[in-house]
Formats: sequence, C-alpha cells, structure tokens
Amino acid sequence: MRVPDFRYHDINRLSTADVLNRLETAGGGLTTEEAIRRLIQFGPNVLATPERYSVLRGLARQFTHFLAILLWIAAGLSFAAELMNPGEGMATLGWAILAVIGINAVFAFLQEYKAERAVQTLRRLLPDKAWITRNGQSVGILRSELVPGDLLLLEEGERVPADARLIEATGMRVDTAALTGESKPKRRTAEPVEDGHWLDLPNLVFAGTTILSGHGRAVVFSTGMRTEFGKIADLTATVETGLSPLQKEIVKVTRIVAAISLAMGITFFSIGLLTGLSFWISAIFGIGIIVANVPEGLLPTVTLSLAMASQRMAKRHALIKHLASVETLGCTTVICTDKTGTLTENRMKVDRFYVDGLVVESSEGCFFTRGRIVSTTDAEQWRFFFDVLLHCHNAKRVRQADGRYVVTGDPTEVALLQFAMEHGLAHRPPLRRMGELAFDADRKRMSTLHWSEGQLIAFTKGAPESVVPLCTHIEIHGNAVPMTSDERARILSQSRSFAEQAYRVLAVARREVANQPEHIEVETIEADLTFLGLIAMMDPPHREVPGAVARCRKAGVRVIMITGDHPLTALAVARKIGLVPHHAAQPPVGFVPVIEGLQVERMSDEYLRQLLTPSRSNEPEPVFARMAPRHKMRVVSTLKEMGEVVAVTGDGVNDAPALKKADIGIAMGVAGTDVAKEIADIILLNDNFATIVNAIEEGRTVFANIRKFATYVLVSNVPEVVPFLGYGFFGIPLALTIPQVLAVDLGTDMVPAIALGAEPPHPGIMDVPPRPRTERLLSTPLLLRAYLFLGLNSALLAMGGFFLYLFANGWTWGVHLEWSSPLLQSATTVTLAGIVLAQVANVFACRSARLSAFRVGWLTNPLIYWGIAVELTLFAVISYTSIGNQMFGTTPLPLWIFGPLIIGATLLLLAEEARKVIADRLTSKSSPKILQPELP
Repeated sequence: MRVPDFRYHDINRLSTADVLNRLETAGGGLTTEEAIRRLIQFGPNVLATPERYSVLRGLARQFTHFLAILLWIAAGLSFAAELMNPGEGMATLGWAILAVIGINAVFAFLQEYKAERAVQTLRRLLPDKAWITRNGQSVGILRSELVPGDLLLLEEGERVPADARLIEATGMRVDTAALTGESKPKRRTAEPVEDGHWLDLPNLVFAGTTILSGHGRAVVFSTGMRTEFGKIADLTATVETGLSPLQKEIVKVTRIVAAISLAMGITFFSIGLLTGLSFWISAIFGIGIIVANVPEGLLPTVTLSLAMASQRMAKRHALIKHLASVETLGCTTVICTDKTGTLTENRMKVDRFYVDGLVVESSEGCFFTRGRIVSTTDAEQWRFFFDVLLHCHNAKRVRQADGRYVVTGDPTEVALLQFAMEHGLAHRPPLRRMGELAFDADRKRMSTLHWSEGQLIAFTKGAPESVVPLCTHIEIHGNAVPMTSDERARILSQSRSFAEQAYRVLAVARREVANQPEHIEVETIEADLTFLGLIAMMDPPHREVPGAVARCRKAGVRVIMITGDHPLTALAVARKIGLVPHHAAQPPVGFVPVIEGLQVERMSDEYLRQLLTPSRSNEPEPVFARMAPRHKMRVVSTLKEMGEVVAVTGDGVNDAPALKKADIGIAMGVAGTDVAKEIADIILLNDNFATIVNAIEEGRTVFANIRKFATYVLVSNVPEVVPFLGYGFFGIPLALTIPQVLAVDLGTDMVPAIALGAEPPHPGIMDVPPRPRTERLLSTPLLLRAYLFLGLNSALLAMGGFFLYLFANGWTWGVHLEWSSPLLQSATTVTLAGIVLAQVANVFACRSARLSAFRVGWLTNPLIYWGIAVELTLFAVISYTSIGNQMFGTTPLPLWIFGPLIIGATLLLLAEEARKVIADRLTSKSSPKILQPELP
C-alpha cells in the first residue's frame, strides 16, 4: 500500500475536502485496520521517554566530586595512622570525616533527584483519553493511540491531545498560553487561511492547549514528538546544564587546598626523613600537615549557609529548589523575563473607558478623568454603559463555600463582570434576559435582549469597527442624540489610540426594541444603535514591577523581555514598567524597540550578539515578541556565550527549554505549569517579578557571607599547622593533637561560621554592579589576610599560651615529654583554648574585610553570640568532662591561664582594627575621587 503524504506545512491553506484528501481520511474517520497500520508506522502519540534517571549514579556522583575525594583521602590517612599507632584517636577523626561526606552527599542528592522529574511532568500535562470518529462512530480511545488522519471531537474544557487542522468550529476559543505565552484567548475557525505565524493560525489547534469555549472537529496531522509540544519536550530533554558559578568556585578552592595540603604533607614527610626523624614520626608529621590543612568544616558550612539563605528567601516568597542557585542569583547580570504572569498579573482587567468624550481611568474602586475623581452624579449618567457590562456576557458568578464570589467564563467577559463588581455596580437586581445573538467571527460582536422597566432593550458589545458603523445615535450626559460624522471619526480615532497602547478595545451600544420580535435576528436587533462608549482592557503589570526594574538597573542587572505575545502588547507593557522609553522620550539612534521571533531566526550570530550588547549603560534593552521556544533558547544561549550570568523566568511549557538552559531558572508558583516548576531552580510563590530583585539581594549577601566564613574557617588552619611544623623542624613537643584539630574544624568552629553565613544584607549591596565571573571566591587579598595576618596572629596566641604554660610548670627547652605526660596533655589543651579564644575574636574581625567591627554593629546579628556561646560550651565539655578528656586527650585547665589568652585575643582583634584603618587610608589616597558604598 502507498505510504500517505503527511506533509503539513501548507495544511492551513487547504479546504476541508483537500485536508481530508491530504491525510487520506474521510468524514467518518479512519477504519480500525488503517488506524493500526498508521500506529505501527508513526508510533504512539506519546513523548519520547529519555534515559531514566539513575538513583545509584546520582547518589554516587555526590560521593565522588573533588571535595568529597579530598575528604576520602583525609579519612583514609586517618585510618592508616590509627593502624600504625593505635589509641591516638585517629580512627575517631576518620569516622567523623566519613559522616561529613555522607550527610552532604545525601542532602545534595535529594535536591538533585527532585529536579529530575521534569519530563515526566511534561508527559502528565497531556490528556489520557481522546474522543474521535472511527468507522463512522464516536469512540473514546487512549491518547497514545491517536494517529495522523484521526478525526478529533473537541468540546469546551478539553485539552487538545495532538496537533490538528480544524474542519468544523462553532464559537471556539483556545487558551494557548502554555504553548506560546500569549495571554489572550484565540478564536478558532475552520476556514482556510493563507499566511501567518504558525502557532497563531486560526484553523490549527495544538497539543497541550485548552478549549475555552465552543466545540468542533479536527483532523490530526502530527502526533507524539512531531507535535509542537513534543518539539519543546525534545528541546528540554536535550539541554545540557552546567555547574553554577558557586559550584565552579568550590571546585577551584578544593583543588587549590588539596594541592597545598598534599604538597606540604609530602614535602614535610620527606624533610622529616632527611633530617633523621624516624619513619613513624615523619609519617605522623606528614599526615598531621595534610589533615590540618583540609578544611573539613567548609563543605557542611557552605551547605548549611545556603540552606539558611533559602529559608530567608522563602519568607520573601522565593522557594529555592537547588541550594547553589541562591548564590548564582547574586552574580546574575541579565534577567530574561516572560511577560504574561511574570511582569503582568495574567488576567484581563478593565483599565479605562471612553464615555461622553472623556477617557476615564479606573483605579482602586474609583474613576478618574483629567486628574479629578468622577462624582457619583456623573457616574449615574453612564448607567446604560454599566448595564451593558453587567448583562451582555455569559460569565457566571459562583458562590464559594466561604461566601466569596468567583467569576468564571471567557477571560474578557470575566474582566467586564469583575470590573462591575469591584466598582459596586453589581448590587442592582439583574435584568431578565429574553434572548441572545451569540458572538461569531464574521460579525465580531454579540447582543443580548433584556426586559427593563416595561420595555425591551438590546445591549451590544464587540469590535469598534463592527459596532460603531451600526450606531446612528450617541449618548451624551445621559441623553441620546444623533451621531455626527465628526463624532464617529473621533470615536474610531480614540479606538485606534487605545489599540496602539496594546489595549483590547470593545465598543458597547444599546437599542430600545418597541415590540417583542418573533425571532431574534441580526437585522432587527443590531441596527440603529445608540453608542455608549469604549472599553479598554489589558493584562496589567504587577504594581511593584516598575520599581523592581529600576532597582535592577541601579544594581547593574539588565532586564530583557522575551514573550510569545503580540509586539504591540509587549511594547506597551515594556513602556509601562520602564524597560522602554515612552513616545515623549527620543529613542537612541539605531534602537529597535521590538524584535520578533522570525527576525531572530534570520539573524546571524554576530548581529544577535551586537543587539544584545548595549553600547551605553542607560540604553534600553530590546524587547522580543512572538518568540517560539527555539528563539528564546537561542537568545539565552548567546547571552551565556557572551559571558553573562543569565536568569530566565517563565510559567508555561514554552518556557521549559530556556529555564533549563539558563544559569538559573525561575518559575511562577501560582500560574506556572508543573513543567516550569519542576525544571526551575527557584519558584516565585507570589508570581511577582519584584521578588526576583529581593532574591538577587539575598544572593549577593550569600556570596559575601561565604567569603566571611571561608576566611574564618581558613584562619584556624594556620594555628593547627604550626604545632606540626614546630614538632617536625625544631623537635618541640607536639602542641596540638589530630583529634584536637578535629574538635576545632568540626566542633567549635562550626556554629560561629554558620552565624557568619547568616549576616544580613549590607547597606549599598544593591548599588554596585554584579561581581564579574573572573572574581574568585578566595581572592589573593582574602588568602593573604586569612593566612598571613589573622592566621599567624592566632598561631602566635596559641603557641604563646602553650609555652607559657610549660615554662610556668618547670619545663625547660629541650626536655622531651612523652605523649602520655599530664603536663603535655594540659599544654595541648592550652593550645586548643588559645585557638578557640582567637576564633572568638576572629568571628568579629571576619564580619567585614573593610569596615570596623564597631561600625558593622554589635547587635545586627544575634546569631553571632549564640555561636560564641556554643563554641565556648563545646570547649568546656572537651576540657572539663571525663568523656571529653578521653576522646581528645585534654585535661581541665587552671583559671589563671585564661587571663593571658583573653588579653591576647583582644590584642588580635585590635590589630585587625588597625589593619582596616591603614588599608582604608591607603585606598582613599589611591582613588580619592571614587565614591563607593561600603561593602563587606
């Protein structure tokens, strides 16, 4: 049998008979035998199942990344040392490190697993069953059994199961927002059409869209992955996601620390052997250097800090799915935002209307015109105008269980009824409906007939170009007077003005009907109408969005609108929120206000890069409209290739590929589809663009805080390493044991480090541009400050306390002390106490690299004091309890030793304060004219 030709690129141009002929079907549908043959040929109508996510592989990745490997090595060395010399507590260190690896691996795995269900959600969005005509009869079949050539039966409320060409359509309107991002319902017809945007062709319906009203029949021409929906699923599944900026930085930091640790361990092991030390002493020397240099507490501290930041962001209506996304927001340079449901409220709303020659604005239950509030008397003159809004529609008020009313129906008619309700116009008893002339695409209007005060009255609403020519009178100040040609021209001019501002415009009119007609006909009802006014509706921007866009601009974050909506609508919203200057402003030379998807498709890569690179900081960004998913993907990919850190917002299926491609995907929590929510890294719980700006502020704060606690954690490495250097090179007693290193890294340091991770946003953090990609998490100045200044001062304090205690108890230089000696155990406890008290001072020093601790404020972060309290309590447990003494080789200390240690910690903090003053003066002298906000 000949294989049918199922090409469909011109199917919109064909008549019904030609469509049936092209797809080799008939009015009675396919036969069962033919349907089976085509199912074998084209496959089932399902989305291709990608390679299943492997739980074991996903979990294994969390145990094998670079930092985990470094910790594995540290644990292995600890167990090796325990085998070489049992009873020194090395096994305890090994088990503690393994616990750190396990906890972090499980935590990260759970976050990743949650994000890998996106394609499954995409599949669930399609309906399970479909009603079709086969063998001349209507039957319900599984969606997966649909084939090209099947005749679909479409009813109101159903989701379309495959791409199809309509051959019958009655009053059909389709919601395509999930596929195209366009908020307005689209009318559908069965008539052939020549040209247009593929997804907007009025005689086509697509998988995943919803029938809002009407009914019809359609012939399937694409199924499964060949549908537009399937193409988006394929794009989403094939997008490669990379590491976040923070993850890349952690990898770099880990490699640097690993290289330093291993190099120092091997070097000092070799030096020990060359200087005549025994193999055992040299091995302990080398292992001690490696373990002391590995910041075991850094990974859990980063994880906990990000988790705490995600909790703070949840309170600001941003739900974090992937922890690394918190920091990524902080370095975001470009936000590519959808319009519908992100910048706007995703609902039609009456914004203004035109009556009595006046443009009347509606706001918060009041009417305004020419800067004044409209009086009740004036509003009463427009009673017939409001009566049309109340009665000429098919929307319904549904009373909920809690007593509130919810309006359901066509979005445009819902907007009219809600407008009447919000302004207190719905309290009057409704007029009894006597008949209706339903809307159709040819007339572009609808009329209803009502009984009012003993007579019949007809209300008409529709497109201005359809209604105004039928009007012979106009109502002015409550009186109907003949309409002049000038008035007609003025009304149409006002209608065009509204349309140019991207409003959806309706004209409303009325007519008194003398006698009850036997049949309600267009000729008897829709003639000799009295014009009442124009209604201008739009999907309005969220109130907070203009301010949020201004904050982004101030913070150096570019905002680019990418929408599937009409160019005029996109441009109007862009002007309202401040992305594009109004007509009054002179646009920059060469600035193209709106670029459509087909233009993007034809652009060269070089031209697109030029378009996305602003020549001046105050130059408006381009607005992209009529964008298909592949176009949005190309823009996002180009921005990433240009070195930008890109955040993408969206709520529909059409946004899924770009959400996954972006450095950070942001979905809407209320209006967003499950697909968008599953793929995204962050979900906005209030669907408000302004929340993104708050999240960016939090993200910048997180990066600053990670630097603070990273400095704090690295500082303690120096006083931990110095005792081993003294032991290996100078033969002094070992001033700190490896279990005591563990007590600092995974015990006393942890809570203060977490407290530094909870520092509040610093004033001015949103007044500077995002940090460049080249800026390292551990910069050279940070490492120098941590190791050579704060670290050496801490080591001086700890070793000073160690020798002070030894000398005070009669020890002389060169006298060998056994590890089991009570004096040496007490002295190592003093070293531990010196490190702990130095870290108490350092937690205040690390709150800012530039600002004095006195200027930062002592009470701005109460968690700092809780951290210090926990740190001192842990030290007390380690030093003054029998369990602590046995585990860590410590002994209780006399109180007198704490006097010199506290004085030393105070001097350490004062030395850091002096350094900050000197550094600030040097900076001021080198750049006296540059004014920058004080940042941590």
